[in-house]
Amino acid sequence: MTKVLISDKLSSKAEEIFKKNNIDVTTNTSLSLEQLSKIIKDYDGLAIRSNTKVTKEILKNASNLKVVGRAGIGVDNVDIEAATENGTIVMNTPFGNSITTAEHTIALMMALARNIPDANISTHQGKWEKSKYTGTELYSKTLGMIGCGNIGSIVADRARGLKMHIKVYDPYLTEERAREISVEKVELNELLKVSDFITLHVPLTKSTKEIINASSINKMKEGVKIINCARGGLVNESDLANAIKSGKVSGAAFDVFSEEPAKNNILFGLEKMVVTPHLGASTEEAQENVAIQVAEQMSNYLVNGAITNALNIPSISAEDAPRLKPYIKLCEQIGKLAGQITETSIKNIKIEFGGQVALLNTEPLISVLVAGLLSHSMEAVNVVNAPVIAKNRNMNITSSVREKTGDYITDINLTVETERRTRNVIGTLYGNQPRIVEVMNTRIEAELGPNMLFITNEDKPGFIGSLGSILSDAKINIATFHLGRTKIGGDAIALIEIDEAVSLELIEEINNIPQVKSVKPLNFAKNII
Repeated sequence: MTKVLISDKLSSKAEEIFKKNNIDVTTNTSLSLEQLSKIIKDYDGLAIRSNTKVTKEILKNASNLKVVGRAGIGVDNVDIEAATENGTIVMNTPFGNSITTAEHTIALMMALARNIPDANISTHQGKWEKSKYTGTELYSKTLGMIGCGNIGSIVADRARGLKMHIKVYDPYLTEERAREISVEKVELNELLKVSDFITLHVPLTKSTKEIINASSINKMKEGVKIINCARGGLVNESDLANAIKSGKVSGAAFDVFSEEPAKNNILFGLEKMVVTPHLGASTEEAQENVAIQVAEQMSNYLVNGAITNALNIPSISAEDAPRLKPYIKLCEQIGKLAGQITETSIKNIKIEFGGQVALLNTEPLISVLVAGLLSHSMEAVNVVNAPVIAKNRNMNITSSVREKTGDYITDINLTVETERRTRNVIGTLYGNQPRIVEVMNTRIEAELGPNMLFITNEDKPGFIGSLGSILSDAKINIATFHLGRTKIGGDAIALIEIDEAVSLELIEEINNIPQVKSVKPLNFAKNII
């Protein structure tokens, strides 16, 4: 009989769903890592929240574990790479607590605006300090939102009801979506300059880490208030503490911190600081929603083989898997290449499958392409949720097939339309190995390695020699060098595989070569599948 272990506190509805699907379910929320490691081999499924740490060591002993289900969105407590190596699917429930987290953001903003936490303590102490805790109205104030995905759009909806003026910085929010949710899309510097309140709604990535720091705070209005219910690490906590002490920031409210559990933090004890212990998803409704969803998803997989909201495997049937395997790798490379050379908001994603691939099940391939496209800018994207994320951001995805193709037996053409321009990437298979054959309407034949340089340049003598000299001086070896051009003396592109990543200083040096128009470092080392 199929067996599932629930090792964190979940709604009783989860047990009911497992039992309804004839799954033997055990709940034990007091297991140590050592105890879990000893018994995990007996289970086909593991249902968790945030307390259980699914480590590499535990997975080594999980010889029968088929699926880990996370009731919630964050999977920092799961070693996904080790799970993939173990053949274990990792699922989450990305949309079960969106409303709860959005409401907590509004609650903290109101508490901060009206000094409720401090006034509450003061009144309990028998004081009556009305003038000391005079607050500010939200009505007609400017709310600046950094990020506007699923949770952010709910916050915007609630803030509109409070008659706030809403400005959003989100490079991947299209103008159409902005109009649809009645927000004004602006650049980050403009948002910082005019906002009375600033909320954060982005994942923690290289580009968003400490997006609020001394430099960005210096650009803000005097007396701004900052609310973070998204991720710890988005704000430099030391810089914020200094800004609160100086009065530049008149207050802040945080539900998340750079290190959790946060027993000690530089922000704790500040008079103008409201803090909660990561309660964003902590409502009865949200807890029940994510418990029901994770139990249904795990049951559907264990009983029927259906895969939903998986983070490390596409939704593919057993029959399709062998035939689609080489195309999955090709689609991932095409998507990641297009994503890394795309800089502005995506409006339309057009996919065309030609030749042999047109006869296969292309639905999972579409998910892989979109996941690859978005993976450069979004931390939590995967082959299952990528189409949903794209739809929520008003990206229009269209696909077509044609049984005949021109120069190749099979090819896949991805065209990305942004607010400024259109770019395309075409790939094919050579002996089941991915090969890029066209980029930005320029013919090129290139294999992609872990570290690449993408250069657009004028087709004039001297470019290759200058580039080679710069890389040689930096002791960086060129593995492969692929060139393409529109015509003699016209525009050209280069895809160059190098043995290691290059520094920003070296990129700038390459950019200063007279023939170079732009240069981008590309990375294909981390797989999305």
